[in-house]
Amino acid sequence: MSLNNTYTDTLKKHIKIVLVLLCFLTMSCATKPKKSMNFIPKTAEQILGNPDYLAISYGGYREATREHQPSLEELKEDLKILHAMGIRILRTYNLQLPHSSNILKAIKQIQERDADFEMYVMLGAWIDCQGAWTQQEPNHEIENEENNTSEIAKAIALANQYPEIVKIIAVGNEAMVHWATSYFVRPAVILKWVSYLQNQKKAGNLPKSLWITSSDNFASWGGGGPEYHNEDLQKLIAMVDYISVHTYPFHDTHYNNNFWLVPQQESSGTENEIIEKAMQRALHYAIQQYQSVKKYTTSIGIDKPIHIGETGWATTSWGLYGPNGSNAADQYKQAMYYKLMRQWSAKNNISCFFFEAFDEQWKDPNNENGSENHFGLFTIDGQAKYALWPLVDQGIFKGFTRDGNPIKKTFQGDLALLMKEVFTPKHALTHSEK
Repeated sequence: MSLNNTYTDTLKKHIKIVLVLLCFLTMSCATKPKKSMNFIPKTAEQILGNPDYLAISYGGYREATREHQPSLEELKEDLKILHAMGIRILRTYNLQLPHSSNILKAIKQIQERDADFEMYVMLGAWIDCQGAWTQQEPNHEIENEENNTSEIAKAIALANQYPEIVKIIAVGNEAMVHWATSYFVRPAVILKWVSYLQNQKKAGNLPKSLWITSSDNFASWGGGGPEYHNEDLQKLIAMVDYISVHTYPFHDTHYNNNFWLVPQQESSGTENEIIEKAMQRALHYAIQQYQSVKKYTTSIGIDKPIHIGETGWATTSWGLYGPNGSNAADQYKQAMYYKLMRQWSAKNNISCFFFEAFDEQWKDPNNENGSENHFGLFTIDGQAKYALWPLVDQGIFKGFTRDGNPIKKTFQGDLALLMKEVFTPKHALTHSEK
């Protein structure tokens, strides 16, 4: 699929502007001597599915608004923490703000001082529909041409400026799933831009080893109902280099809780046993959604790598997932889900971008205890949640700080204190009787 002349001319203008800005921003570093790296940069094909290259979603925002962009030094602080815990692939989400480009700059600057610092990026280009995030009614049949063109232009420019770091471009984030009512687009829009990027690779305007995908809910990739099954989706699956699937058992403890409610035959166990079995069901639920996508792609005769582009577990909620809801949100359950997903994905050579590295308050700024603010493996002030306590014990984070705070365990490392905030899932019989 080719762009019309208007789109092409607009895109070229955006690319030129972006390239000029990037050159200006990096001029100060251009004369500095560069150290050669002690590793050979890998391709997307080499790092995806490689258990030695742990992946994570990353946002470095410290404030309740994205108006306050993290500084390069703050980003470097975070990157060194993540590198210490074995993270080698970061996922970002949009390019309209400086955050993603600053992450790339920060990685590059660290590498100039530390030749052993290996880190790669899955660069997200945000895609939305006409009228998204405005007072207008979103028109899901027409894309936001100006925004989408700008995002793709910036992605191209950054992939060319940092070819040793940017290994993947993701066109859109949950941009096709129908419950994203504020902004979703039809598969034809994602197909257009994926096709354009693939053609840029063929023309030599992008690194040929760069992988192109879109990162979306399992249903959007054909793993859900027939309302998602159409010719454009099939063409998109054929066009991407791999499929990036999102699965969230956590959210479905409320929205589809049949798997989460404690069955009668398990109701007599201890609280810890009940929780452990519930988390095993959560793992199985995520695997089923992954496999549903694989089943659909096989049914249309396409064999593509499939990786987990996003999954996670929140640790706090006073809403749908807390004591007045499904009882899913706490650090104990997050730790179990994190361990189970890492074990399963490594065993099956599947990359898993766990959501997310650090808590971010801007996700739900008017609700401090909203679950969206608490998906991090670290708190905002740099405390390691229960999933990472073993790494603290191993001394992995010794000498690292976040905003001046040393990396310490949450709850002062007192498991008994943590467990006071852990609630068991509700029993199916009790739930049905209400």
